[in-house]
Amino acid sequence: MTRTIKLTLRYDGTAYGGFAPQPNAVTISALLREAIRRATGEVPRLAVAGRTDAGVHARGQVVSFSTASRIPADRFPHALNAHLPHDVVAVAAEEVPPAFHARYDAVSKVYSYTIDNSPFPDPLLRRYAWFVPQPLDLGAMRAAAALLVGRHDFAAFRSTGGAAKTSVRTLHRLEVAEVPGAPVVGRLLRIEAEADGFLYNMVRILAGTLVEVGLGRRSLDDVRAALATGDRTRAGRTAPPHGLCLEAVRYPE
Repeated sequence: MTRTIKLTLRYDGTAYGGFAPQPNAVTISALLREAIRRATGEVPRLAVAGRTDAGVHARGQVVSFSTASRIPADRFPHALNAHLPHDVVAVAAEEVPPAFHARYDAVSKVYSYTIDNSPFPDPLLRRYAWFVPQPLDLGAMRAAAALLVGRHDFAAFRSTGGAAKTSVRTLHRLEVAEVPGAPVVGRLLRIEAEADGFLYNMVRILAGTLVEVGLGRRSLDDVRAALATGDRTRAGRTAPPHGLCLEAVRYPE
């Protein structure tokens, strides 16, 4: 008899070519499949909540798969971690209904984007935060973020190459906060976004846009125009991948 397992992962994406299989890169999915094979003798199909790109991190990635293994669900993290590298860790597992799908059953995803807004880069943050040495106007960034919350066509905030049939998404919240007590010379800022789904590179483009607003290079009218026209050139740059982290995936209660 097969069971469906819902697995939660954390990983440092620095060394990897993203989650999805790639022909010439080590990926999270390849590592996880191999760990499952070594623990159970099976090579299952994996359903993943968010196909993170190269260099992107996760604190709450969710994967589901079917297995005939007799390993108790709550022991799967221990069984898999014995075969995973130190920067990819299974932190929780549970048995779920057979029809559960990590991606299609999700009601929202939460991403964070971290910015080291200091005069000098912190070497301990170089893998996890975008270094922006110029002063950022936090008030302007928050005002721009407020314009983006809601149900909109986010065509201007996606990169080419995505397979989404529609660019309409509901952005439940987009918050910009200073991280209290951060051990940096300047400020550590965190952008947090929650939506019913994200387009290809959407969070990184949102982050890049907010930073350009904070630098005074784009106005609130530019943000309004990007939403209204869907013109990619009206939005900001695509922020580097290493500041991005998949924090959580939410499912119906």
